[in-house]
Order: sequence, then structure tokens, then C-alpha cells
Amino acid sequence: MAHIIANGARTLLKKSVGVSQLSMASRSLTTLTETLMQQVPEKQKQLAALKKEHGSKVIGEVTIDQCIGGARGVKCMLWETSNLDANEGIRFRGHTIPDCQKILPTFSGTAGDGEPLLESLIWLLLTSEVPNNEQVASLTAELHQRSPLPSHVVPLLNSLPKDMHPMTQFTIGLNAAQTGSKFAQAYGDGVHKSEYHKHAIEDILDVFAKIPEIAATIYRNVYHDGVVTKDDSLDYSGNFCRMLGYDDPSFDELMRLYLCIHTDHEGGNASAHATHLVGSTLADPYLAYSAGLNALAGPLHGLANQEVLKWIQALSAKFEAEG
Repeated sequence: MAHIIANGARTLLKKSVGVSQLSMASRSLTTLTETLMQQVPEKQKQLAALKKEHGSKVIGEVTIDQCIGGARGVKCMLWETSNLDANEGIRFRGHTIPDCQKILPTFSGTAGDGEPLLESLIWLLLTSEVPNNEQVASLTAELHQRSPLPSHVVPLLNSLPKDMHPMTQFTIGLNAAQTGSKFAQAYGDGVHKSEYHKHAIEDILDVFAKIPEIAATIYRNVYHDGVVTKDDSLDYSGNFCRMLGYDDPSFDELMRLYLCIHTDHEGGNASAHATHLVGSTLADPYLAYSAGLNALAGPLHGLANQEVLKWIQALSAKFEAEG
């Protein structure tokens, strides 16, 4: 099974070429950035029309309790990437998780044969389109190309106390990588505001590409020997597993599913709101995502996963002690 999966990945990646050669290699193949840039004018028209027709309409009210409670439940954000239903779970661009498992490209190259590649869900979320194998392979190759960290980031992470919480280390690492921000550079150079989105997407893809090594370095430092080994012949999730130190195709598949189902959780949660809020100041995506990570680290948000795990471990220890 492992060699079948590996051969499928090599086949996919052989179809992709260097990012700078994509447009020359095939007229029919467009990169994620090119796809987004084609959609921007229409999206701008839709938002302008929405503001013109409905800009003054009231969509809710705010109570004193909500003000005191950190704006909990206040309708104040616009998003379209996912929707969470109490009965059927989350939908990504209208597709349930089982839908995504059926229609999105996989490591084997055949939709439905294995878990979706994270790259395919990123493409779906950002464009609303289901990508083909070649588009996903091109994104995999592009993210690998964008992944190298600035030279100071890993030494900085290596210097941090091993008992510092991983989320604290994570935000430090991502903030440190901000020295490579293309948006900040363009803004400093005086780029016109009509061009902001072009530089923002560059940073967004760079952040996507760089966070696996930051996370893996923290994990290897805290729990192992600090050595991170990459395998760029694999997809985003498979390569992340190798960086963590795991080499098991079944674990790779689990990681693909795990990362896919955690890609988005509507737009009104604390971390998404914090990211939008900081980004609205024209802080670059590195800084905006770092703000989101800090919100995610709270025990009433993402840290709740850790709290649940502790509870399960304590319960298990109690049962074992009682026989």
C-alpha cells in the first residue's frame, strides 16, 4: 500500500513544474494565485454592490452583556468559506467532510481513494472551486518552494525554554519570520492600495508554507532531539509528518484528514476575528496570523483541545488506579 501511495505522489508531482515555469508549461494550468487574481475584479464588484444596496441596513443589536463578554455573539463579520451546522457538522464552501472525501484530489491521485490533500481544500476554500490533480500538484510544488525560513528563525526557536508553551513558541516563530514579509516591503515602497491584495496573497501563501517547519521544530525541541527532516517528494501533510519524525503512510493519511477538518471553523470565532481585526490595520499576514494564534491559545478557544486531552488522561489514570 505504501509504495502505491508513494508512486501516486511522484506521478502527481512529476506533472507539476517550477512555479516560474507554470504559465509556459501549459496554457490550461493556472496557479492558485492566478486563479485568485482572475476572481478579484468580480469579487470587488460584488462587495461594492453589496455595500451600495445594503450598506446602511442593521443586522443585529448589541447588549451590555455582549460588550462585557468580549462581543460574544455579535454579528460583525462577513465570511463565505465555511458554515458550521449543529446537526450535520461543518461545510466547506457548501461541501460536507464526506463530500470533500469524495470529490477532492488525494495522494493516490484518485478522488475518493484516500483522504483529501490539504492543498486541495486550501484551493477550494480560497477559490470556491474544486481543483484538479495538476492544480493541486502545482500548489504542492509552490508551497515547497516557498517553505524555507529566514536563517534566524530556527536558532531563535532552539534558544527558547523547552517548558515554554508550544503556542507561545509558535507565535514567536511566526513573528520572527515576518522579516520576509512581501506585503510589508511593498507597503514600505509605496505600493498603491489597489495592489495591496497581490502582495497580501504572497504573504498568505508564504505563511502557509513556513508554519509546518516552525511547528515541527517546536515539537522536536520539546519532545525529541530537535532534528527536523524534510521530504519534499511528499505532499504538505506527508512532509509535515516526516518533519515531526513519523514515517507511516497510515499516519500520513490521518494527518491529511486532521489538517483538512481543522482548516476553517466559520469566520466569527475569536482567532478568525483577531486575524481580521489586526489585518484591517494593514498589518501584514504574518502579524495578523500571529494575533490569531494568540487568540487560539486561550482555554476558551483552541486550548480547549488540550484541556479535553488532560481530562481524558486523568480519567484514564483514575480508571486504571481503580482497576
